[in-house]
Amino acid sequence: MDLITALMLSCIAYGVFNGANEINYTVMTNENDDSAPEPILISPSMAPLLEAAHVGRAKGLIDRRVLYLCWLAFIIALIMGFVSKGLVMLIGFFTNLFFYGAFSVQFSSPAGNHLGAWVILIPVIGGLIVGVMARYGSSAIRGHGIPEAMEQVLENESRIPPKITFLKPLSAAIAIGTGGPFGAEGPIIATGGALGSFFGQILKTTPEERKIVLAAGATAGMAAIFGSPVAAVLLAIELLLFEFSPRSIIPVCVACVTGAGIHIAMNGTAPMFPLPLLQAPGGLDLLVYTVIGVLIGTLGVIASKIVYVAEDLFEKLPLHWMWWPALGGAGVGIIGWIAPDTLGVGYSNIQHVLEGSLALKALLLLCILKFASWAIALGSGTSGGTLAPLLTIGSAAGALTGMLATQLFPSLHLSPGMAALIGMASMFTGASRALLTSIVFAFETTLQPFILLPLLASCTSAYLASFLLMKNTIMTEKIARRGITVPQAYAPDYFDRLNVMEAALFDFFAVTERDSIAALCRIFKNETETDFPETIPVVDEQDMLKGFVRTQDIKNTPAPAHALISSIQFQTKHLVYPDSKLKDAIHQLSASKTDLVPVMSRTEPGKILGIITARSVLDAYANAQKRNFSPARTIYIRKRGIRIIVHAREMHLKRTRPKRKA
Repeated sequence: MDLITALMLSCIAYGVFNGANEINYTVMTNENDDSAPEPILISPSMAPLLEAAHVGRAKGLIDRRVLYLCWLAFIIALIMGFVSKGLVMLIGFFTNLFFYGAFSVQFSSPAGNHLGAWVILIPVIGGLIVGVMARYGSSAIRGHGIPEAMEQVLENESRIPPKITFLKPLSAAIAIGTGGPFGAEGPIIATGGALGSFFGQILKTTPEERKIVLAAGATAGMAAIFGSPVAAVLLAIELLLFEFSPRSIIPVCVACVTGAGIHIAMNGTAPMFPLPLLQAPGGLDLLVYTVIGVLIGTLGVIASKIVYVAEDLFEKLPLHWMWWPALGGAGVGIIGWIAPDTLGVGYSNIQHVLEGSLALKALLLLCILKFASWAIALGSGTSGGTLAPLLTIGSAAGALTGMLATQLFPSLHLSPGMAALIGMASMFTGASRALLTSIVFAFETTLQPFILLPLLASCTSAYLASFLLMKNTIMTEKIARRGITVPQAYAPDYFDRLNVMEAALFDFFAVTERDSIAALCRIFKNETETDFPETIPVVDEQDMLKGFVRTQDIKNTPAPAHALISSIQFQTKHLVYPDSKLKDAIHQLSASKTDLVPVMSRTEPGKILGIITARSVLDAYANAQKRNFSPARTIYIRKRGIRIIVHAREMHLKRTRPKRKA
């Protein structure tokens, strides 16, 4: 059995769909008279070369590299589990040192200090230290961490300087430990991302794999802090990965499970914010919670804009940015002197609001003053997070809105804890547009069984309000100002979905090996330059591809009168098959350095079915976009007497091919 027969049998056994049985091309014939000698064909069939190329089969989404990434994510998550605990202890150490003069790593709130007006100086000292660290260490420690991680993913192939792994948690611990109104989640996400990026840089990884381990490290830290692994996975999808695929999500899930496991081992299985059982809402209650979601989501938009207004005001100061955190610390200190509960992380404030143990005045002061302190501190460029402040402000605003609704409509009987939880999640949704993260986070940190439906309603309405009222989010505004475009949606990859037959051209220009170069030159002289492609397929009478010839070679080759095309033709291994995707065609088109690639039959090795050009790929993409985004009615309803008749339009795609030219 020869090689060609073996290849044909293997293709038939493989059962691959052959997208076309007929081809239409224009064949240039030799214009010489019949007395021309019979040419001797010197080029072999391209079938063995074409079949050996193995082009057009999509690679599997999972391979051994995914197992390697899972193992790497597991190691990073183990480290981050202990780093997150260390960060909490470090915050406790600085809190006890600065506010109570004690050497202890026990986590405590600065609200119980007895420093009086001297408390104003504590955040100023913290701001001075952070400013010096940012000036002489790395300016990347400024801010709340997530936008900086997003920027590295989008612009720097997920390469974060290794020193961020140490400087970010240390600076955040100092800022929060000296009264900064932040949470530990932003710094721990930035630290985990830096650690994952570090591993991705010292080991041999691709930029895509480095992005995965960066996200794995970041979300492992979040899962270890809050014990919310599913919310951490969703955070990676919505804010860090900018895509969803098995290759990326499996290592991230491994990291989040590991981080949550360490949280359980160190803190037990109780949720972050334990609450008494909340009652299931009724239909009218659900409507009210949806309205609350709109209001709190709008508040999240306003809060995000005010934060960046504060940042703009600091930018206008005639001072080096190194001094801004100290100046912002003065504002934090003054507010903390007036309302000590605004100092520090404030997880206890969230717990009290959700339990409904705060009076109306306390809720109002907490909501307004915590926001003012946070906006000033974050605008000054110090090191801290956004999640805990947003949760605190949102829960207080939700509780206030629930109280107001109950006063206006006494028959509603709204649950204060449910309203606060709705506000907490809606606030984060409106500010960050992390819809799924907000819903699942609120559920995982309370484990309330009847909360998911009102969370879905309220957060969806907040999500809609955010898109209608704000172009960028609190996470993306900073990097958008630097000219970085952040993906807002995960659109389908048409190049990965469409087959090459959607873009294949079946009516194309071709020559045969028997054509003479001189005859083709005479034809070219009578036509314009645009009438012929740069590359021309060479075929035989059975539509078998023999090679290619460049138009420029035909024009520039000095040849005898009877010199044939076969003497200047070339072969290529770049091709696609009917079942290949357009993405494969683009890769082959780029690698071939020509203006076309052939579409080859799998069942008849060597037979050309059509060609793919850059123009045909773009046309196929435009047609797919038009089909998916052009409204069209496919069912028609009309009334005839007392009958209603439904007409359905038959939708089908008919591909026509011209008849073969002589």
